[in-house]
Amino acid sequence: MRLQLLALTIAFLFVTACKQGPAPPTPSDVAKPPADAIKVASGLSYKVLKEGTGTKRPSRTSEVTVHYSGWTTDGELFDSSVQRQEPATFPLNKVIPGWTEGVQMMVVGEKRRFWIPVNLAYNNQPGMPKGMLVFDVELLAIK
Repeated sequence: MRLQLLALTIAFLFVTACKQGPAPPTPSDVAKPPADAIKVASGLSYKVLKEGTGTKRPSRTSEVTVHYSGWTTDGELFDSSVQRQEPATFPLNKVIPGWTEGVQMMVVGEKRRFWIPVNLAYNNQPGMPKGMLVFDVELLAIK
């Protein structure tokens, strides 16, 4: 009986650790911002995909909870909390500059697509996604 319980526990932990949903579809506009995207002075471009319900916007030092997916401009998905089925929480001043700037413009419930130029992304650091990056970000909460 103990051996069966141990086996079931191990199986449950394995399934839980491997929990992963389907990859989100690659947006058709990852290669470059479309003509109707809004471009700000820093070079960051965005489109609102879903209007939010809140009125409060996070500050540079706010901790936020988001769902996101990130692609390179050739359509490669490199990270996704949506696929992991687990929102991410982090302070905005501890992420790439394009996220710090862009997420501060959002309200809770809002979903945006960001085209983040290389200098506001990982700046071609070794081991990180290269070039301009595209992120779909949904702001779930501000702490």
